[in-house]
Amino acid sequence: MGHPRKALRTTAVGAVSATLLAGGVLTGTSTATAATGIRFVDITGDGGTVLKANVLTPAGADGTRRYPLLVLPTSWGLPQVEYLAQAQKLANSGYVVVSYNVRGFWQSGGEIEVAGPPDTADASKVIDWALANTPSDAHRVGMAGVSYGAGISLLTAAKDSRVKAVAALSGWADLIDSIYSGRTQHVQAAGLLDGASLVTGRQSAELRGIFDDFYASNLSREQVMIDWGKKRSAATYVDQLNKNDTAVMMANAWGDTIFPPNQYADFYEKLTGPKRLEFRPGDHATAELTGLFGLPNDVWTDTERWFDHYLRGEDNGIDRELPVRLKSRSTGGYEGYPSWKSVGETRRKIALAGTTTIRANVDSGANGGVVFLSSILDQVAQLPPVASIPLLPRRWAAVWQSEKYPSTQRVRGTAKLHTTLTPTKESGTLVAYLYDVGPLGLGKLVSNAPYTFHGRTPGKPFDVDLELFSTAYDVPAGHRLALVVDTVDPLYVEHNPSGAQLTFSSPVNDPSYVSVPLREQ
Repeated sequence: MGHPRKALRTTAVGAVSATLLAGGVLTGTSTATAATGIRFVDITGDGGTVLKANVLTPAGADGTRRYPLLVLPTSWGLPQVEYLAQAQKLANSGYVVVSYNVRGFWQSGGEIEVAGPPDTADASKVIDWALANTPSDAHRVGMAGVSYGAGISLLTAAKDSRVKAVAALSGWADLIDSIYSGRTQHVQAAGLLDGASLVTGRQSAELRGIFDDFYASNLSREQVMIDWGKKRSAATYVDQLNKNDTAVMMANAWGDTIFPPNQYADFYEKLTGPKRLEFRPGDHATAELTGLFGLPNDVWTDTERWFDHYLRGEDNGIDRELPVRLKSRSTGGYEGYPSWKSVGETRRKIALAGTTTIRANVDSGANGGVVFLSSILDQVAQLPPVASIPLLPRRWAAVWQSEKYPSTQRVRGTAKLHTTLTPTKESGTLVAYLYDVGPLGLGKLVSNAPYTFHGRTPGKPFDVDLELFSTAYDVPAGHRLALVVDTVDPLYVEHNPSGAQLTFSSPVNDPSYVSVPLREQ
């Protein structure tokens, strides 16, 4: 008997290859380059692990000159031909491009390490191989990738000073803050990653244990999981990136349900070298998707411009542009800012007055939607998750609303919740939602975030400070903002014991509020 999963992977590689090659042809990518410049090779990675790769060189490369090198690790669960359309464009522009399937996935050897030390060591081995076997320049090395490839690229740049420039697209800088923010498991996101790796790859025993502990809310293993995640987070190695003076471009989507934007924004502020941050509407990797088929795409255009400047020395002006570029979920244009901190410098507080008690264990009807589907609907049709704010059952949801705004409120950045919470149990979970509420009471989701506590004394109040996921959204004149808090959301694991209640209060000496960042009018 053969191995059904291996056969499935092999068949799928051929299907995806044909699709991407066809995409390149249909969109005008040079078929001459595709015919003469692509090589499929095996590269020996760390510990002898075989990595399946493809190599593209500029047309006419004859060994008399050296070209900048771009290394592209694949995304989680995708085969080595993922970047073929973009790699062809880059090779036509004068780059040697090596794309490889990361260990543990598809036809590459080894087990999935989740951007652990073997993965960064593999990337360095790929660079070694390219410098020895292609007309690439050791002084002009860059890395780029989407999702998993983005994380590996950032981590490798921190550990390998040969990497001079990085484009990290829809990736993470802090793995734990991505899927365990507010001490809460992002269960739909984790389930998607888990399922994809079971179909397309080979999980290590360590990874299987991490997933199992994550799902089971095994608090005795919480610190182990956090330490495991820190080892796989570029935020842990930011000093090394700064020492290397790596030129770092990062791009992500406002509605990314795998790697929410906050952790990228926080990491960006800590970088001291050349840097650029871009946020657009969409969900995980949807902003880059059309570019993978060779279609016009803003993210990939800026990626090429980034490398053209920092690897080829082109004076294309990207270094003189405002480095933080945002595209609102409500309007079509880009906005430039000198820093992330300047995005939402004006803040308006909504008072969360009074004392409100809600019961746990029931979804009130306010929720963050469904992984991928909801944010994609918002991206293509401006249809975020909605809820009828007047009809939300106050037994299960706490609701506070602003006054009607006389003018458009341009929410930009990270809204922050501060409140005093008194639980009836030692553990619990709450989810905060910020809604744009129209005249008929229909609320469109602006942002949300979960928060979990453990080991609290029942009946004893404590402060809660929670950052909602960063966003850019325009609230029309005549609308209100509403903060809703409940205890159950399908996106997250909840930790509310049966019969638990949560009481929110606003002491005179420490009033509760949500602080909303606004662009200056």
